[in-house]
Amino acid sequence: MRKFSVKNTRVNGEVQRVLAEIIRGEIKDPRISPWTSVVAVEVAPDLKSCKAWISVLGDEEAKQATLQGLKSAEGFIKRQIAKTINLRNTPDITFVMDQSIEYGVNMSKRIDEVMAQDEEKAKGREEESSEE
Repeated sequence: MRKFSVKNTRVNGEVQRVLAEIIRGEIKDPRISPWTSVVAVEVAPDLKSCKAWISVLGDEEAKQATLQGLKSAEGFIKRQIAKTINLRNTPDITFVMDQSIEYGVNMSKRIDEVMAQDEEKAKGREEESSEE
């Protein structure tokens, strides 16, 4: 199976969906934040390994605790994936923290701040020109 084949894309999507369901409903580890989402999954063409990018809403401590909780539950997660998805090999999952959502929210806030500052400057210029 090639890396960008239709079959690999379908496997990635299915593993992502099942992994999100497992994290959301079946893992009872208190370290794992309820605001954990699976952003992307990339299964290797040989189905032996898998990278899962996760995003956690919260501070750095919550992110690290969630990552530790997921790493300790890897065996359980792999077993549940094997029960749910019929694959030749069940991939070993490596969890990677994804910062893209947090980065996007942060950039959006900065843009809003700059826009507010520009509006204040424009109002100040209008008031100065109307006084003259």
